[in-house]
Amino acid sequence: MDRQDKMGIYLFCGIQTDQEDEFGIVEMDGREYEIFTIRYKDAAMVVAQVPLKIYHPNKENLMFHQNTISEVMNRKDTVIPISFGNVFKSVEDVEVLLKNLYPQFEQLFPKIKGKMELGLKVIGKKEWLESRVNEHPEMMKKANSVKGKSEAASYYDRIQLGGFAQKMVSQIQGEIKSEVYQPLEETAEAAVANDPLGEKMLLNASFLIDRKQEEDFDAKVNEAHEKWKDKVDFKYTGPWPVYNFVNIRLSVEEG
Repeated sequence: MDRQDKMGIYLFCGIQTDQEDEFGIVEMDGREYEIFTIRYKDAAMVVAQVPLKIYHPNKENLMFHQNTISEVMNRKDTVIPISFGNVFKSVEDVEVLLKNLYPQFEQLFPKIKGKMELGLKVIGKKEWLESRVNEHPEMMKKANSVKGKSEAASYYDRIQLGGFAQKMVSQIQGEIKSEVYQPLEETAEAAVANDPLGEKMLLNASFLIDRKQEEDFDAKVNEAHEKWKDKVDFKYTGPWPVYNFVNIRLSVEEG
């Protein structure tokens, strides 16, 4: 006997719209599902009816989520991204959610209309970072004192060396923030500097950009890259939905 999956409503994003929009199909777990909208006033949730279960954030699942939102972004200029993995039990639950969220959406729509998110990660080149270490005789002296010693014998030296390295990295991050991040922040509608990931990352930033200003912003990024390209690598990505500039809590019980 075939078991029939209990179905739920998977949320991708919210949009501003005054019509019934169609966005094709999405493939999840090897099966295709129709994407449709659930509307309230001039707002709608872009959703699909899928098996009601927990969706784990593996690469394949994250891709179907991101690709669907990107497709919506290609056709709509006001998109509020919903974080991965939100599945509600019924269309009625989503209708209640949307009605409760509408006051927030109403405020957000004009702020993000025609906007997109661009990401910039700045990663220090190993040779340049090492050359900066060599500029600090005290740090070099401490590093040399650790060489050849047992781990126990060099314990306090290692603690001090770690402190020197942390201070140096913080100093370089400050330089990048001043010379790269801040000029870009002035061009953007809004900007956020997230925590760097890994020892060599010096900047992990997201920028809210008006689509009409994308070319000007690209030019600013290229200008900064030209200045720093011998010392760091730039990882410039987007356009993305405005994940870092919205904060929506999803709960049917809200309001």
